[in-house]
Formats: sequence, structure tokens, C-alpha cells
Amino acid sequence: MSDRLFSPRFFVMCGFTFTVFLSAFQLLPTAPFRIHDLGGSTFASGLFLGFLTYASAFSAPLTGAISDRIGRRRTLLIASGVILLCAIGYALTTNYRLMLVLVVVHGIFWSGLLSASAAYLTSLLPERRRAEGIAYWGLSSVAAVSVAPPIAFWLLEHGGWRWICISCGTLNALMGAIAWMLDRDERPDHDPTNAPSPFIEWRVMALSLTLFMYSFAYGGITSFSAVYADVIGVTPKSLYLTVLAVAILCTRPLLGTLADRIGHRRVFMPCLVLIAVGVTVLATGSTRASFVVSAIVFGFGFGTAYPAFVGYVMRDVTAARRGAAFGAILAAFDTGIGTGSTSVGWLIQHYGFSTAFGAAALLSAIALPYFIVADRRLR
Repeated sequence: MSDRLFSPRFFVMCGFTFTVFLSAFQLLPTAPFRIHDLGGSTFASGLFLGFLTYASAFSAPLTGAISDRIGRRRTLLIASGVILLCAIGYALTTNYRLMLVLVVVHGIFWSGLLSASAAYLTSLLPERRRAEGIAYWGLSSVAAVSVAPPIAFWLLEHGGWRWICISCGTLNALMGAIAWMLDRDERPDHDPTNAPSPFIEWRVMALSLTLFMYSFAYGGITSFSAVYADVIGVTPKSLYLTVLAVAILCTRPLLGTLADRIGHRRVFMPCLVLIAVGVTVLATGSTRASFVVSAIVFGFGFGTAYPAFVGYVMRDVTAARRGAAFGAILAAFDTGIGTGSTSVGWLIQHYGFSTAFGAAALLSAIALPYFIVADRRLR
């Protein structure tokens, strides 16, 4: 297989992923305001993201495996269509409870969208440059997340909720059009020995608990780093997230290339150490300098850990099982983010920021020994 990484189809998939996240992250920050306007409580507003995250996480192992059986391109078409219908539903409903029902459906098909697109993208990458390719591809979602919220709030202010839904619906239709133009993916042959394979990739899921442990910290940081900055007087309040994004953008492609060259495991394990150290600095420091140092160290580790992990795991996954494997990875990662957000919030309310982030740092520190033991036993 050619070692060529950048191809027209690779850039098409980057455009597809950018569109996916541009749509989602216009909806997510503005939906709580809509729910509040419809009479929902602050708790109900928070349930919107929670329901989406957990519906995606719990369904991902199944939707990923289904994409292996019916084809990734077909899965992308179906998921794009259903999410388009959800956007129409969000625009038409005047009952916030119905919005919460719709977001569960949205989350289920969102997981299929992410699993199938990751599996399709992986089939385009040369094996010896897999981590590098996933690292570059991941930048498209980072870019979308950085520009989507300002666009969303501008639309909300000048056009109202309906224009948010129109924008998201248009992007969902564009997603379907891009998926339609993709080459038809042949469903890969299954194990030539005809050995029965489980529907869910349990081995990958067990190893992916490592991702749960460190994404727990990420969930807490994304939800409460700005609140923490406000409490201790660090300005601007978005400083941590801004520095974190810059650190990821600057290091992910370089370290992804390094992982392909020296070994994914050799890069992944130091990343786990950096993640734990970064969260520890956040828990123990309360100055602007500690914020910046924590964000840089955490960003170095967090930004590279995912592509290095995927590159390592996919060596042992056949082409016929990639959707199921990505579903297992997504389940662990999203569950960690959702659980981290809610748990860190509860800990902050009862014990304060240092204790809350300290608990996240402890769980991140456990990730490395767990990975070593689990990898040895599963392999």
C-alpha cells in the first residue's frame, strides 16, 4: 500500500467531519437557552448535553458494529438524514420535554456517524502513517469547535432559535451530500476461518477504559475551568481552554508522526503521564502561570493520546471490525467526558475546586498502570 497520506478522499473526509462538528457545536451551546425559554429548569437545560453524550456512548458499540455490516457510507447517509429530521424537530417543537426525547435519538445516530466516519477514514490511511493521519484528521473537528459557538450565538441574537435549526439542518443536508459522493465502501470480508466474532469489540472496550480515566478530567476541565478562573481571578476566563486548544493544534500532528515512527505505545504511555501531571498542576495551583502551565502540559498529553491509542489498537483489528472497534473507543471516551462533567461539578459544590480536580488527577494517574496491566492480559 502506498504511504501517501493526503489524498482527495482524505480531504473530503476532513470536510465531512468539519461539517459534522460545525453543526453539532452550533446546537449544543444554544439549546439550553431554548429549553429555558420553553419553561425548562437549569437542570433540564443541562440534561440536553447529558442525554446526547450518554445516548451516544451507550449506543456506540452497537451502531459501530452495525456500520461494519451494512457499510460505512450507508451508515453516514442514514445518520445524516435522521439528524436532519431531529434539527427540523428542534425547530418545530414548543415543548422542551420533546427536545430531550429528540436529543436521545440524535445521540444514537450521532454515535453511528462518528464510528462509521472514523472507520471509513482509517481505511484511507497507510498503516505506517495511521496515527499521523488520525492526528491531522482530528484537527478538522478542533477547528469546527473553535468557530461554531460564536456563529451560533450570532445567529441566536440576530435571527433566533429557528435560524440555529436552519443552519444545523442545512449542514446536516450537506453532510448527507458529502456522504453520497463518497466511494461505495465494500463490506470487508470477515474472518476467513469463519470463526464466530462477537457483535461488540469487548477487547477494545476493556482497553479503552484507559480513555475513560483521562477523559473524565477533560470533561471536568471543559465544564469548569472558566468558572475556576473566575473564582480565583484569572483573566480572561477562557484562558485555559484557549491555551489547551493551541497546545493541541501545535503538537498533535508532530507527535502523531513520532508515534508512527517509534511506536504508538511508546508515545501513548508518556502522554498519560503528561495528562496526570497537567491536571495535578491545575488542582494545586491558583495563579495565571499555573493555569497556562497546566493547559500546555495537559494539551501535549491529551492531544496526542487519542491518535496514538487508535494507531496502537487498530493494528490488531481487522478491516471488517473497525466500526465496532471505534464504537467501543467512542463509548469509553464519551462516557468519561459526561461522567467527568457531572462528577466534578458535584465535587466542586461539596468540597471545592482543588479536591474536585485532585480526584480527576488521581483517576488520570491510574490510567497508566491500568493500561499496562490490561494490555498485557488482553494481548
